[in-house]
Amino acid sequence: MPELPSPESEHPARLAAWRSIDAVARGDREAWLDGFADDAVVEDPVGESILDPEGQGHRGKQAIAAFWDKNIAARRPIFSLQHSLVSGNECANVGTLMTQFENGAVSKIFGVFVYRVNDAGKVISLRTYWEMADMEMLPPLSKGETS
Repeated sequence: MPELPSPESEHPARLAAWRSIDAVARGDREAWLDGFADDAVVEDPVGESILDPEGQGHRGKQAIAAFWDKNIAARRPIFSLQHSLVSGNECANVGTLMTQFENGAVSKIFGVFVYRVNDAGKVISLRTYWEMADMEMLPPLSKGETS
């Protein structure tokens, strides 16, 4: 069984990925931002998309913070990782991302999430690969259910 990101991860990129995923799950904006280098870039997803119409990515901490505020804060995505691969100073995680919207509906998307770190273990690049056409929309959760 492959090693998945965890607090015991020895590879710096895998550990940075775990810290990022954990901060998102806890809704900890400051911890998430602290994991990035000052000149980092987030491309989620890579290229032009509804989240980045120009396809240039979100560059620098101010832009990354704005990305959190607009896309992560209210939705609290949950990752379910099936595989994690490391090479050089990068970690590629393969899995599913589920997001619950204000109306209770849930989106489910399969993707690859690639973290590159610098020598200090800070994320310098987060590039995600997923396709809007593959997004599955699930109905709102019933009362008493949890995401």
